[in-house]
Amino acid sequence: MTVAGLSGVTKRHGETVVLDDVSLGFTENRIHGLLGRNGAGKTTIMQILTGQNFETSGKVEVFGEHPYENDRVLRDVCFIKESQKYPDMFAVHHALTAASLLYENWDAEFAAELVEEFALPPKRRIKKLSRGQMSAVGVIIGLASRAKLTFFDEPYLGLDAVARHRFYELLLADYAEHPRTIVLSTHLIDEISDLLEHVTLVDKGRVLLDGDSDELRASAVTVTGPARSVAEFAADHTELHREQLGGFLRVTLSGAIPERSPEDLHVEPVSLQQLVVRTTQQATGERGFVGAAHERGTRS
Repeated sequence: MTVAGLSGVTKRHGETVVLDDVSLGFTENRIHGLLGRNGAGKTTIMQILTGQNFETSGKVEVFGEHPYENDRVLRDVCFIKESQKYPDMFAVHHALTAASLLYENWDAEFAAELVEEFALPPKRRIKKLSRGQMSAVGVIIGLASRAKLTFFDEPYLGLDAVARHRFYELLLADYAEHPRTIVLSTHLIDEISDLLEHVTLVDKGRVLLDGDSDELRASAVTVTGPARSVAEFAADHTELHREQLGGFLRVTLSGAIPERSPEDLHVEPVSLQQLVVRTTQQATGERGFVGAAHERGTRS
């Protein structure tokens, strides 16, 4: 069941098109990845779905209703972002108390455990916290809210690698016990790829990929070998990326790939991060550094 979605949504700021006919959906009790570069439109999508912005045209539904100024919908929605703002007077415990009043599924015991886990000083004012500690406040609220629909818009970037890894562990463990719809928006694709069940890739306000994460991973491969053999093998497939060095060629291909390939070729699956990068490059007409450098050398 789709709990939140956009259908043909366009968002304009004056003459600037931020979202261009976007259609996507987040299904119940799954962990979704909303991926894309800075300025791709990810935050705007989340703002519209959490009632903090509104569409220029198209249809928006969250739990079957439009979310804008809809308390009935928004009490089941939690949106945590990196630049989360709190009143200057707020200490950590004030932020947690406010969250407990907002979210009907709030777990105070879990929140207290997380405060200890991330070594937060409960009585310290938030404006005096380090960046990592401020990120921890957002992570704690997002997890302990147990909201039916929870968005994390890169709030964990301020955490160090160890703390981020612990957040991923806690998220997965709590999700297993308390399933809900979770949307992660991040640049750290390799770090979260194993968590994601569904992936939506956005670039320049358009959806480039939208599907089951395992199916998307299986939809592309990288082929490496002698340039002529690789070129012949790639001729009947959609090419996402090409790198050439001397007589060797490396290409990333999408679509159905034959199970058997010539013995002089090395075929390997692509990671989710590689798929995101290559798909974005293809959509924007960008080429890899190695391939571009080789072409310049060939022309000179």
